[in-house]
Amino acid sequence: QVRLVESGGGLVQPGGSLRLSCAASGSLFSFNVMAWYRQTPGKQRELVASITGGVIRTYTDSVKGRFTISRDNARNTLYLQMNSLKPEDTAVYYCNIPPAPGRAASWGQGTQVTVSS
Repeated sequence: QVRLVESGGGLVQPGGSLRLSCAASGSLFSFNVMAWYRQTPGKQRELVASITGGVIRTYTDSVKGRFTISRDNARNTLYLQMNSLKPEDTAVYYCNIPPAPGRAASWGQGTQVTVSS
């Protein structure tokens, strides 16, 4: 099972930007779909963005036009560029590789994003 490590979170003012990174312990070439989720206390983990085949990108409505998901297979890294951040974006953000036959889902440990003035 691939190990995922997120980084790039922190405290930012409303309207600011952050770029999250998710470094994988192995090659990403085997994984067609990768995603970012987020979670706040007392709420279910929410799918924020996904990327399929490096081309097809989907976003939850609340981040459309502000967030961009991308991947660099040569660096075995998934990214989430977050612009025009809002206080409601505050959450722990997790990198994910969905499950597949014979393989469980992979999750990172999460990185905290706090948007506050």
